[in-house]
Amino acid sequence: MRRWLTFRCSGEMLAATLDDAPGSAGLLIVSGGNEARSGAHGGMAQLAAAIATAGHPVFRYDRRGVGDSSGVNGGFETAGADIAAAIAAFREAAPQLHTLVAFGNCDAATALALLEDRSRLAALVLANPWVIETPSDLPPPAAIRARYAQKLRDPREWLRLLGGDVNFRKLIKGLGRISAPSSESDLAERLRAGLTGYAGRIAIILARRDATALAFQREWNQPGFAALRSRCELTLIESASHSFAHPADQALLQTRLLCSLANGAA
Repeated sequence: MRRWLTFRCSGEMLAATLDDAPGSAGLLIVSGGNEARSGAHGGMAQLAAAIATAGHPVFRYDRRGVGDSSGVNGGFETAGADIAAAIAAFREAAPQLHTLVAFGNCDAATALALLEDRSRLAALVLANPWVIETPSDLPPPAAIRARYAQKLRDPREWLRLLGGDVNFRKLIKGLGRISAPSSESDLAERLRAGLTGYAGRIAIILARRDATALAFQREWNQPGFAALRSRCELTLIESASHSFAHPADQALLQTRLLCSLANGAA
C-alpha cells in the first residue's frame, strides 16, 4: 500500500511517500539532482513499488526546495540534514524496521557517502556517484576517451572523417580536454574518505557507458581507492542510461537492491 506523508527538517515541511510492506529491512531512496521523489520518468516510483511487492517497505522524499517540499534547494552538498530527517521519519512510519538500506543515484549517491552520521544505515547502494567538479559543455575526459575509442573501432566513423562530415572544432576541443593533465577530484577524495569511515556494507552500481559513471570509474581505479575496492561490491550494468531507464537495467537494479535488503534482514 502506498501512502503520502510529511515530516519536518530544519523548520521546513518535506513531502514523502511510503510504499508499505511488512518486512523488517527497508529501503530509503534518496533522489539525485533536482528530481522529485518519483524519479526520472517515474522510475523511482516504479522501483519502490517493485521492492515493496517483494516485502520491503520503501521511503522516498523530496528534499528541501524540491518537488512538494518547502524551503530552499541547496543542492546535494547540503542534503545531509534532509537525509537524517528522512531516516527518522521512515523509522517512525514503519516501526517494525530493524535494518535500513539507503540507495542514491548520481549526486544522491555522493550525498550518502558524505553523510556525517550513517550509524542508522546498515548498507549503502550507490549508483553512478557524482565526482565531477568542473562545469563544462563537454562530458568528463573519461567519457570522451571511451566515446573516441568506440568511434575508432567503427569503420563508418572513418568514412565520416574522410568525407568531411565531422565537426573539427568540436573534435579538437574534445582532444584538448582529454590531453590536458588530470588530477584527482577533490570531491572524489571526500567521497573516498567518507566511505572509508563507514562501517556498513557498500555496493556500487555503474551504468558502464554513462558519462558520470565513467568519470567515477576513473577515480575508482586510482591507488587511493584500493582499500575500498577490496571491501565494496561493484556491479557493472551494460547500459548508457544514467537512470537505468530500460527494463533490463531496472531488473538488474532491483536484483541488486533486493540482495542488499536480504543481507540486511539476515
